[in-house]
Amino acid sequence: MGEVVIRILAAVAAFCLLPAAPAHAAADDEPRRLFTFQDPAITESSGLAVSPTHDDVYYTHNDSAAAPTFYAVDGKGRTLATYQVRGAEARDWEAMAASRDAEGRGVLWFADIGDNLNGAWPDISVYKVMEPRRLSDATLPATRYRFRYADGARNAEGIMVEPDTGRLYVVSKEFAGSVYAAPKRLRSDRVNVLRKVASAPLMATDAAYAPDGSSYVIRTYFSATLYRPSGELITKVTMPDLQQAESIAYTRDGKALLAGSEGPRSPVYRVPIPERALPTPKPSPVRAEKEPVADAEDVASESAGLTATDVLVWLAVAVGAIGVITFLARRTR
Repeated sequence: MGEVVIRILAAVAAFCLLPAAPAHAAADDEPRRLFTFQDPAITESSGLAVSPTHDDVYYTHNDSAAAPTFYAVDGKGRTLATYQVRGAEARDWEAMAASRDAEGRGVLWFADIGDNLNGAWPDISVYKVMEPRRLSDATLPATRYRFRYADGARNAEGIMVEPDTGRLYVVSKEFAGSVYAAPKRLRSDRVNVLRKVASAPLMATDAAYAPDGSSYVIRTYFSATLYRPSGELITKVTMPDLQQAESIAYTRDGKALLAGSEGPRSPVYRVPIPERALPTPKPSPVRAEKEPVADAEDVASESAGLTATDVLVWLAVAVGAIGVITFLARRTR
């Protein structure tokens, strides 16, 4: 009942705080259902990530389960493999993220960070698992990192990993949410301290970093908000109406978001990012030695601009066009 009340209050608050003109995708590129989870074991999909090394492969896990388990599915929502995580607990798994290490290998992160009592656990945990090379059922080892918040315990449902630095961030789920940064170097032999670095929307349910590191997104029950790495707001993105909006991820190319929901046979939607919110590609530098060398005649021609002949021809064409238009206008009277 308490969770339902919180969601109702959050809905009212979110309605009051909606922007006057949220960004929308073009009409010909609206959100569309990408796939539906087919596995009956996936009943509370809470975390979602795109495989960094396998094409058209997606990972998810349930909100709470008897064992720490995650699933690899294909682009049609069919389960390709089920994995158990050795040495991990599943008190309240709420989010996951995917990244690459310095050698380019895929890394999966699973966040046991749910704390509905805001202090029920002395610390929270995030498990690091190397992405499997083969998509077949297996038990995988994990490295456990324990965390505590510098400003006191709280509930959270979002994690994200900055691609360039590999730094981990946790996003709290509160009426006044926050983004917390983990230390640059994580220690598995002691508790790591999370420190607030930015604000987050109310009742955030997930977060993710863009593959190129140019932005990050924070999901709520009602919408998604894009931010620059500095914390500056870029835009809001309208989300499809889902039963219980929980998860968010970027597509591999960073041009769209993937939005998921809890529940049996829950869907995953592809939501385009507004074009004006996409990063502007930087022009590739051109090496001087590879630039074509123009002939002296070409250079002289370009620098001279329009010649007198060019001007006369242009004027003749313009006068002729005006004459044709005048003739047709008189004929139609």
